[in-house]
Amino acid sequence: MPAMVVVGKSRQSDRQVLADKVHSILCNRVRRGEEEYLVRWKTDTTTKKPPFSWHSLSELSRVRCLEFVQDYLEVRATWSKNDLSLSLLSKKRKSPDSEIEYERRPSPLDRRLLQSSRTPSTERSPSVGSNTLSTNNSSSLPTQTEVYNGILDIEDGLIFARSASGPDVPELSIMNVPTPEMIHAARRSKTDRAEAAIRFAYTRFRLAKVPGKPIKLINTVDSSTPSLRFRYIPDYVLGQGVFKVDPAAQVGCKQCSPHMGRDIGCEYTKKCDCLEYAVVDESRLTDEQRELYETAKATGSSTIGLPKKFPYFAEGTKIRRAGCLVPFYRDSRHPIYECNNNCNCGPYCRNKNVQFGRMVELEIFKTASDRGWGLRCPEKLYEGQFIDTYRGEIITDAEATRREEAATSKAKASYLYSLDKFAESEGMAPEEVYVVDGEFMGGPTRFMNHSCDPNCRQYTVSYNKHDCKVYDIAFFACKDIEAGEELTFDYMDNEDEGGSDEEVGEDAIPCLCGAPNCRKWLWT
Repeated sequence: MPAMVVVGKSRQSDRQVLADKVHSILCNRVRRGEEEYLVRWKTDTTTKKPPFSWHSLSELSRVRCLEFVQDYLEVRATWSKNDLSLSLLSKKRKSPDSEIEYERRPSPLDRRLLQSSRTPSTERSPSVGSNTLSTNNSSSLPTQTEVYNGILDIEDGLIFARSASGPDVPELSIMNVPTPEMIHAARRSKTDRAEAAIRFAYTRFRLAKVPGKPIKLINTVDSSTPSLRFRYIPDYVLGQGVFKVDPAAQVGCKQCSPHMGRDIGCEYTKKCDCLEYAVVDESRLTDEQRELYETAKATGSSTIGLPKKFPYFAEGTKIRRAGCLVPFYRDSRHPIYECNNNCNCGPYCRNKNVQFGRMVELEIFKTASDRGWGLRCPEKLYEGQFIDTYRGEIITDAEATRREEAATSKAKASYLYSLDKFAESEGMAPEEVYVVDGEFMGGPTRFMNHSCDPNCRQYTVSYNKHDCKVYDIAFFACKDIEAGEELTFDYMDNEDEGGSDEEVGEDAIPCLCGAPNCRKWLWT
């Protein structure tokens, strides 16, 4: 007679798995027309027999639980398409709880399924005598949940498992999970509802909360969804050992006003203090100014008072290009210095753009090639138009190196972005340079793919001219981009020198951009 655990009077539809107690999800099945998933629960000590239990998708519908479901579906997709094979039974793998390798052993279910003549195991069969969870809901039939190596409890509608043993508690070793029988059943079981729930959660609880115009998710290729674990952030997150310059050091322009020129804020480049470190417009220098400029270069003194260019077109020039980069900046890689909240030029100064954030709609879409997810805009973009910034966690060079070495894929490098624009001019050692990691947190530009013939470029944008270690990386269109055209940039563009055609190294990975001028390889 199976043991029963009575869990109060909460309705079945109200019960939810407690995500904090979940270790992982290891398998799936369909029972009575409902998708169910096998949960492995966390334990306080290392054990080869942690609690397992089967749960319906409705009990796993919270976003944090769906993260575990999505993790499992990604693993499931890598399983061999062949049906059960005896080779599975001798496959070596590492224990999740130790570094000891062991032989994968068949469970009693496997032996029955394969009609093997092996000696029966001393473990209980997980198909019978299962510990169960039931509800006292008079309006519906009792629902039983199979449990191994433990018992289930419920508190405030949240289900969790505790380790337990005894004659009425079925046992199942982690060494046997998922068993070939489980894999066989999983391959025959649909996961449509889980995939739909993951897609809904990503759209509702991830994309819908990103500031700015709407971001859509489009997938006409398969049923996958970007990771629910990716965290959208509105600004950089500073990692351990990373510091910004004291905000008190952020100064603004004092000689400007909101009503200069055509009421566009800053108008005269010789007066704007924010352009102190901006590149000098040598084409406008008088002979006297050129002499002062040469002296400033030689001595490292200030170039305030010399002509420079504001980075953006203003209203009333070329109306459809208002806010786009002027060619002086677009065709070079000079750092862009914007005005800030401490300026006297007002909130609508022509020299404020990137700091206002993304102003265009975007679509994250699944590419038809092997390049995974991509990014596009449903409206036409014009040359020099701002798209969005690159966000992520800012970490130290040492931490970036550690993460690269720990990464299981060479693709990790594509999410790391060194903030080294001013390293040479400021005499910073390589280990002093910060790095942005956009793999696990960031913005939609994280999904931009590489192209050897890109339509976007990245530029340095600073709102605090005295902070040479933390600044924005902003993407602008480097040519007109038609609506629906994929947005790409050159991963190997190091701003000043562009990509490399040097000899292929051992860390090179194939380039899949398909551009006529494709370099064939990417370097990490």
